[in-house]
Amino acid sequence: MLNDLNAMLEPGMLVQHPNKPDWGTGQVQSNIGGKITVNFPDAGKVVIEGSRIALIPVFDR
Repeated sequence: MLNDLNAMLEPGMLVQHPNKPDWGTGQVQSNIGGKITVNFPDAGKVVIEGSRIALIPVFDR
């Protein structure tokens, strides 16, 4: 289930959008009620519906 992985995302964590690799690695700003706000270097601040998109956590850079 998509929500399970997205639920662990916290502000400051790094993620990538599975369908938008050109956005680069973004930093989670907030995760409230399944709506995840991420600041991407090449797309700016984007609000993602966590029930529809499973963001990919990035642990090493």
